[in-house]
Amino acid sequence: MSEHRYFVLHKPPNMVSQFISPDDVGLLGDIDFRFPEGTHAIGRLDKDSEGLLLLTTNKKVTKLLFQGAVPHRRDYLVLVKNAVNEETLKTLQTGVTFQTFGGVDYNTRACQVSIVTNPEECFHIETNMRPDIAHTWLLIGLTEGKYHQVRKMVAAVHHRCRRLIRVAIEDIQLGQLASGKVLELDEATFFRLLKIDDYAR
Repeated sequence: MSEHRYFVLHKPPNMVSQFISPDDVGLLGDIDFRFPEGTHAIGRLDKDSEGLLLLTTNKKVTKLLFQGAVPHRRDYLVLVKNAVNEETLKTLQTGVTFQTFGGVDYNTRACQVSIVTNPEECFHIETNMRPDIAHTWLLIGLTEGKYHQVRKMVAAVHHRCRRLIRVAIEDIQLGQLASGKVLELDEATFFRLLKIDDYAR
């Protein structure tokens, strides 16, 4: 039996992806679940973003997942203001340019972007959107992860991100896991769904 533990959390909005912060913000420790000592988040979601967040006591996993030779995919359900046309969709798919820290231009790789017409059914989320307000739900699949990349990508094509939900990392999916709830996976399943080599054990 593994000495490490592995968790899937549906992170609510208005919460940072850490247990300790000098700022007055929501913390992972506010979740109604007793995580074991040494648990940390694998990657992060910013305070305003929500959805799939992985946690573990295994310090090797972050490097294998995000710094390994094979890039791993993350899928985001994104609500943007106004209607997205086909030209804009193709621009997002082929790559956009935005500025990183220090004012350096960054060109995104080609990625998968599609319009989602029924996010409630596909992703089991409550949208609570007024039908008279123009908006579009996008599904964006990335294998790279610059700081605030998804928000900057949609801003680069003149759409404001109103909501951002990570719905999958490789084959681990958010599914019907409710906001604020935790699912624990065994090590073999965790590695298999993330497509990580088993030498992380």
